[in-house]
Formats: sequence, C-alpha cells, structure tokens
Amino acid sequence: MNDRPLLLGKGWFPDQLGGLDRYYRDLLEHLPEARGIVVGGTAAQPERVGRGAGGALGSAPPARVVIASGHDRPLPHRLVAYWLAAARAGRGVDVVDAHFALYALAPLYLGPLRRKRVVLHFHGPWADESVAAGERSRVKVAAKRALERAVYRRADHAVVLTSAFKRVLVERYGVKPWIVAVEPPGVDLERFSLGSPAAARERFGLGNEAFVAVAVRRLVPRMGLEVLLDAWEDARPSLPPGSTLLIAGDGPLRGALEERAGTGVQILGRIGEDELTDLYRAADVGVVPTLAHEGFGLVVIEAAACGTPSIVTAVGGLPEAVAGLDETLIVEPGNTAALADRLISAQHDRPTPRTTREYAERFAWPRVAERHRAIMRGGVGDERMKVVYVDHVARLSGGEIALLRLLPHLDRVNPHVILAEEGPLIDALHREGISTEVLPLDDAARSLRKARVQAGGVSPRAAAATAAYTLRLARRLRQLRPDLVHTNSLKAGVYGSVAARIAGVPVVWHVRDRIADDYLPTHAVRLVRRMSRHLATAIVANSRSTMATLEAGSGPTVIYSVVPEVMHRIGTPTRIDRRPMTYGIVGRLAPWKGQHLFLDAFARAFPESGERAVVVGGALFGEDDYARELNRLAGSFGIADRVEFRGFRPDVWGELERLDVLVHASVTPEPFGQVILEGMAAAVPVIAARAGGPAEILADDLTGLLVEPNDVGELAAAMVRMQDPQLRARLAIAARQEVRRYEPDVVADQLQALYTKVTAQHRRAESPR
Repeated sequence: MNDRPLLLGKGWFPDQLGGLDRYYRDLLEHLPEARGIVVGGTAAQPERVGRGAGGALGSAPPARVVIASGHDRPLPHRLVAYWLAAARAGRGVDVVDAHFALYALAPLYLGPLRRKRVVLHFHGPWADESVAAGERSRVKVAAKRALERAVYRRADHAVVLTSAFKRVLVERYGVKPWIVAVEPPGVDLERFSLGSPAAARERFGLGNEAFVAVAVRRLVPRMGLEVLLDAWEDARPSLPPGSTLLIAGDGPLRGALEERAGTGVQILGRIGEDELTDLYRAADVGVVPTLAHEGFGLVVIEAAACGTPSIVTAVGGLPEAVAGLDETLIVEPGNTAALADRLISAQHDRPTPRTTREYAERFAWPRVAERHRAIMRGGVGDERMKVVYVDHVARLSGGEIALLRLLPHLDRVNPHVILAEEGPLIDALHREGISTEVLPLDDAARSLRKARVQAGGVSPRAAAATAAYTLRLARRLRQLRPDLVHTNSLKAGVYGSVAARIAGVPVVWHVRDRIADDYLPTHAVRLVRRMSRHLATAIVANSRSTMATLEAGSGPTVIYSVVPEVMHRIGTPTRIDRRPMTYGIVGRLAPWKGQHLFLDAFARAFPESGERAVVVGGALFGEDDYARELNRLAGSFGIADRVEFRGFRPDVWGELERLDVLVHASVTPEPFGQVILEGMAAAVPVIAARAGGPAEILADDLTGLLVEPNDVGELAAAMVRMQDPQLRARLAIAARQEVRRYEPDVVADQLQALYTKVTAQHRRAESPR
C-alpha cells in the first residue's frame, strides 16, 4: 500500500486485557506501514506516543501508535480526545480500520475520516456482551446497539474471525453478507512455540506424571470458569495424583473463584507473556469453557502453537477454532458432566503436540496480515454472483444435505442461506464457510404437514403467518439485493418465490418432491404446479421422475444431487465374503420410506439364519408413532434380536461401512434417492424400488437390483439373491464407476450455467425500465 492505514483500536494489550486488544496489537505489529490510535494507561496524556502500558507485564506500543487518553479519564473526555487524535492522524490515509464501535463512531462521521474507505473488524456484539456482564439498564443497552449499527453501516468491508460471528453481524445488525470476509486470527509462531514441557512444569512446580489443564481467560461470568471448577472436581478422582488446573487471568470473579478453588486448582492472576508460553507448554490440554459471545478464542491457537490442544464449548466461533484439529474437543456449553468426561478422556485421547503445532501453523501472522492488506486495498470486491438460498428447515434432511454438499463447489457463486428455524444445518454450513441467517417462521406454518394442505385444511394462523413471513422475507431480499434467489424446499418454493418476485429478484425453484397425487393432496398439486409456472424464473428438478410431475410449460432443468468427495477416500469392497451378512436401510423414519416393508421382507428372507438388519434414521418430522410401530413389528416378525435401530446418525459413511447390502424400500416413488448414491459410492450393493429417481440412478442387474415397489415377496427374493458374493462384487464395482456422474464439480457447473442464463435473461427483461 502506498498510503498507510489507520487502525482505530480500543486499548493496548496487556494494559487492557481481552481478545480484542491482543488481536489489535498483533495485527498492528504485523502491519508496519500502519498507524494506530488507542486509549492507554492510567496516567497517559492525550497524544502521548509510545508510552509503556503495562510495566513488567507488557511492552510499550510503538511510536506509530497514538495514546489518545488514559482509560481512567471520564468517558466524554476519552471520546473527544480520541476523535481529535483520529482527525489529526487521519490526514493522508486512504483506509480506516475500526475495531471498537464506541471510539470509532465520532471519527467515522465527523472530520476528515468520514470520506475514507472503512474496514470494520467485528469482535462481538458489544451491547449483548454488556448484558452478559451484568448491565441492567435497557436504555444503555439500546443506546449501545444503536451506536453499533451506526458504525457498522459505514463499513465498505467487514472482517469477522468466524462464520458464527458473520451470522451475528448479518442477522442482528443488517450488514450485507457480500461485504463480510471471514478471516481467522493469527498467532505469533515464534513467541508461542514448542519447548520443554518438563522445564515449563518445573517453573510452575508441577510434577511430570500429573495431568495438567490450563484456562487463560478474563475472569467474568460468561467465560464459564465456575462450570470448569465443578467439572474439574468431578474429574479429579479419575486423574493421576498431583493433577492440577491452572487458571490465569484477572477480573471481577477472581475473589469468588479463589474461594471456590478446591484441591488441585491454582488461580494465578495476571501473568507475563513469557510465563504464558510456559503455561501452555506445561499443560496437557487447554480449556475454554465459554458460555456466551466468543468470537474465536485466540488462546486456542496460542496454546496450539505450543503443542497443546484445547477443549472448547460449542459457543460462537470456538467450534470453528478446533474443528480442523479434532471435533471431539468440542463439548456442550454449561454441561459439567460432558466437560468432566472430556477432561478424563483427554489423558489418552487428544492430538499429539506435533499435530497440534502443525495445525497452528495455518494461522501464521504474516500470512494473515497479507490477507488484511488485500482487504484494505479493496481486494475483497467479489465479482461472484450473489445468490440467496432459502429453506424452511435447518435439519439434516435429504434436500438440506444435498444443498450442503453442493454449495462449497459453486466457485462462481457468493452464497448466503436464509433459514426459517435454528438447527444443525447452520453449524454444518459454518464449517464449510457458508454464511447463514435465521428469519424465524411461526411453527404453525413451518410445521404444516402436506396432508393438511387441502381445501379448508390450512388454519388461518398458518396462512396469516406465511403471508407475514413472505413480506418480511421480501423486505430482507430488498436489503440484500442478491442477483438470484434459489429456493431449496417445497414450502420455501411457495413463499420464497413470491417474496423474490415482490423484491424484483429472479428465482430458481428447486423441486425435490414429486408434485403428484401419490405424494401431495390434489389441491396442493394444482397450487404448486400453478405457482411454479407463473412465479419461478426457472425450475430445477432433482430427477426426470420429479420433472414429469410438474407439467411446467417451458420444462424444468434436471440437475441431480451430488455424491460428496469423501467417496474418493473409500476403497474397493472389503465385505464381499463376510458372513453372516448385514442388510440395512438408511433414511428418515416415515411410512412412505418403507422401513416396515424392509423388516417384513428381511423376516421372510431370513427367518432363522444369523443375518442381521440395521435401521438407520430418526423421525425428523413428527413420525414418532411410526418409529414405535417399527419396534413393535420387529418383535411380531420374530427378528427383534437381529434388528438394530440406530436412530439418526450424522456419519452416514460410518454406517454404510457396516453394511453388506443397502436396501431402499420406498412405497411411494422416491423423487431422487440420495442415499442410493451414497451406497454406490461406498461400494455397498443396493436393492431399490423400480420407480421414481432410483430407477434413473440404478441399472437393474448392472449397478444394482431393482424390484417392484411395495412388493414384499420380490424384495425378500432380492435379499436372498444378494447372498451371492460374486454378484455383490460385480454390482459394487460397476456402481463405483457409475457414481462419478454425480461428482460435485460436474453438478456445480450445470447449476452455475443455469444461474448465468437466468440472470442474463432477467437483466435483458429489466433493461428497458
């Protein structure tokens, strides 16, 4: 950069303790061309430059950092002094990088900085954090939120540390997702490095045989340290003698924690940076037990750089901080038992120091600083197509899994997902770096079953809720101004296509359900067909079978779902000669999915042999009575001791590896049959009904066996036929070759070509206006 950026900070670490202040200092130190403004030590004078800010505990800021005021001065004095310092320092800079809304407000709106390009670093919801810290004044909280929104509206670009905080910035403060870059923080790999654990332990008086955990935190309620003390007390009897929990940091809870600290707990208070490195080296694990509002957790990668993995809670960005290392390090926030169990298992089950260090090396500060330079130059200007994906659920059901697998491969798309409920899909999307927000839909409308979508069957409450939601969604789309809206479910297609049309945005309606009388009530079939013809700019069907039920004038585009890249890590069949065999059915529990048919056929095929049956799936949409009926049926068929009901399992590949044959037994034609692709990719021979999507995916006796739908006898005969190991091997090998048609990059290119066509048509249609 020719001109230096100006970084508007809060305080200088460690004079001011906290992740924001440490991050700001490290970023500025790795941007030598930058100038900075902070509020400094208690005796600092306005415009004092380069003053030490922490005595023996810290280091003085460099000369290019202006200390505008002492942090003990009254707030009005600090604000005015900060504004004046920013106005003077801002001459000659092209870009302002703001880190704390309170101090940035006046400089960004008054004086020479108001015309500069602004990069916003979002470190967390200040107003909400103050509530968590005990603020009770609604007026003060509302004022803080209004101040934050005003600052965030000035951003040309925004930087967040995790996808979780991107969601907060987009959802709570209305910032457009297209300007937000997710950039994890950096770590100083020289300051934090591998060393001698024995020497480090000697410094803190710890034995080499002890199990040592360390928590480096601000001592405030939201950090969850009281939960950690309880968990440590529960875990201590299962740990070696002399095991110790070390808590470093300061804050208002220090006295209370010292009173509660039992045997094997030391409250260290504030420590110097050289001590901090040895503290990490001395530990077997770090612990970050946060209860709320955690942007990333810098301590996680600092400890990792010293070879120490951290157990973290599923709060904010913490799961993203360790997911690439070991997801078993994540525990439920506030769950004392879960934390205690993970501490106990960490004695033997944790990443090695070398593996942990290699993970930390991904976050080297020079690399992170260079990415920030690109952002400050305006380098995050994204030319990709802006697409909003709309879905009514956030569960890991078929259509949602298909979307999750496809989005990371759309290299010409900048995606943003709007969901109508909270759910596991959100975390899964965040792990893929996909931004999300939740626009809640009333449960009366969101949970409306298709059987009730008929004349007189929709309650006034559900109808009113859907209408109101459609208008809210349209208003949000106007704010976001995407190039395209893609609806991913049947319900989302109904309200999302209307909202998109109101907002003046072209819409692609992805139909993943058969629009026919055997799947939907007659009135719903007519409604959906009519809406799809008149509201959708384009229609995507997940199979030719689904396409045939739409009766759309111009005809939908058939784009199949994808099989994930994990298929390339699965080897050739290894289960061909294994006996007794295991037959399985995988999918959500619902009558039309045919789990009852599978159990009946299995009982007929193997009435007395040792073969086993596995039912994988949960009752995701209220079919709990059906789930109980399946257990009763297994008993009535005399196979209860040979049937295992696994429930919902997120790791489908692990389940498929246990099977010798996969059965797909839908009694109503399946729109597509994604699990069939998964079975083919995993080299598990498949039996499926000769109808709907499965009949398009499988070639009978070539890549699988097809049977007549709802025919128990033919299904049982096919199961018996699969006892032939040569047949299973031939089908599995051929299926592995065929499934390459469904690889993500192939499907992504087809969808992106459709997007390009649709947006070009929309621009031509709008140009005369």
